[in-house]
Amino acid sequence: MSIGGGVYTAIERACSINCSAMQMFVKNNMQWFARPLRREEIRAFLNHRQRGELLSIFAHANYLINLAAIHPPFHANSLRALAEELTRANQLELPFLVLHPGAHLAAGEEAGLEKIIASIDRVLDGLPKIKTKIALETTAGQGSCLGHRFEQIGFIIDNVRQPERLAVCLDTAHVFAAGYDIRSESAIREMFREFDRVIGLNRLAAIHLNDSKTERGSRVD
Repeated sequence: MSIGGGVYTAIERACSINCSAMQMFVKNNMQWFARPLRREEIRAFLNHRQRGELLSIFAHANYLINLAAIHPPFHANSLRALAEELTRANQLELPFLVLHPGAHLAAGEEAGLEKIIASIDRVLDGLPKIKTKIALETTAGQGSCLGHRFEQIGFIIDNVRQPERLAVCLDTAHVFAAGYDIRSESAIREMFREFDRVIGLNRLAAIHLNDSKTERGSRVD
């Protein structure tokens, strides 16, 4: 849901179409910088009369963020933006912030994963009192994007210093494009067994239930 007009307006938009769960941005999703949330904005969101109608409200991070970025200024902006968005989500008492893990940009999968781990450690170490978790989203694997295999997400979680502050968001279109078969009930059950074995169902915080425009294994987002 859009937050145009104030973060609280997302609640009104969601309730107007009878949502029971809502994903929102905590700032403009295609810009690095944003002014801090004012106290009255935070209060208007937390005390909104319709907030209780939504069983779950969570955030999605800025699409510009790339924790595996190889260009130093871009990587620095990514770290700062993630820290800022976690802070804003925490101010709004949101349980987690959905984040695409990152793209290695020809540096290689291993180097990219290690940089994502180091980046998460750096951001979370700098925000010891923030309760909002990072929910790593499964990706389609387009280009050099990491997170299209459960093993990649599991590796990140297993190697960060504070794994208890990470969760996972599973996107159905992304896992299908990545090659996982979800075309039947039995296939879906098998996919979730694999997810549980590699990552753990206890990590699953949200599902983006999307259809796919491309065939299984296309790696197209």
